[in-house]
Amino acid sequence: MELTDAQRAELTALVKDRYAYPEVARRAQMILWESEGLAVGKIAALARVSRPTLNLWRSRYREEGVAGLADRDRPGGRQQISAEVRSKIVALTRMTPPQDLGISHWSSREMATHLKKAHGIEVSHNFVSELWREHGLKPHVQGTFKLSRDPRFEEKVADVVGLYLDPPEGAVVLSIDEKTQVQALDRTQPLLPISFGKTEKRTHDYVRHGTTNLFAALEVKTGKVIGKCFPRRRAEEFLAFMKDIARQYEGRELHVVLDNLSTHYTDEILEWLENPNITFHFTPTGSSWINQIETWFGVITKQAIRRGTFGSLKQLIQTIERYIENWNTDCEPFVWKATSGEILAKVSFIESEVRRMLDCNAK
Repeated sequence: MELTDAQRAELTALVKDRYAYPEVARRAQMILWESEGLAVGKIAALARVSRPTLNLWRSRYREEGVAGLADRDRPGGRQQISAEVRSKIVALTRMTPPQDLGISHWSSREMATHLKKAHGIEVSHNFVSELWREHGLKPHVQGTFKLSRDPRFEEKVADVVGLYLDPPEGAVVLSIDEKTQVQALDRTQPLLPISFGKTEKRTHDYVRHGTTNLFAALEVKTGKVIGKCFPRRRAEEFLAFMKDIARQYEGRELHVVLDNLSTHYTDEILEWLENPNITFHFTPTGSSWINQIETWFGVITKQAIRRGTFGSLKQLIQTIERYIENWNTDCEPFVWKATSGEILAKVSFIESEVRRMLDCNAK
């Protein structure tokens, strides 16, 4: 099939249109392949259709052009929605629902109803759901974020990321923080163990036998963890932990990544930091995600603490100590890949998205 430049441009635009109906775009691609001289059997294999189906769309295109690639209207058939309507649905999905609806987020049924009442557009809720899946939109799912307001944000990000990606030669980089109020929870009845076709089950109620505070340091280069539990989380406990760390790395240059908690820079600690071998590198305010020890805290919580059953506080502490010992037998470092430039670009994008959403909602 020979195509004019205008026909080829029209079909190519349809194939690349992100809002085009996927099956129509595939049919346009089949016509383009034929114009390039591909054999009928090859085209059918690439498009995953039968030869009779391919011949049908070839014939319709010859007779009607691009319009012939759309499905015929038929009772019970799938809706043929224009790109303009599809774009409108996507745009509305990314906005907060109008206040008069009294809902916090869209559902496919609420969206379909709103489109009919407010815009005169009639689509099924199934179509809305399908469109959301195509574009990766999940209005029912909610996450969290926090943008740092630290005036030295860029400087601190560059400092910490620089330690991860290019640490000073011969120095040890440690990521340090505290996991506070770790609860020793005991269930009121024995666990029902996992079985074939059945998950482990436990009672929803519990008895709490106290809490502990886990101070931990992650050696960024090796993944080794040093941890110790304290009954309280104060400057005194933090200084005691840091002195223990300093003894274990005596004679080594230490670079410590930690957050801006007030207990991390009291007068007593700053006086102790006159030791020239130890340097503190503070993460930006509200940006604990950049501290690698937080990743390890997530691992131990998931693997040892959250589903654990502890008859006493001592048992909880012993479990934590055993986990750290086992971790260090074959530990591996977390691989940090993001550069400071990539992080700052992503934060800038999030800030622009927040501003855009505020502007859209205001309008």
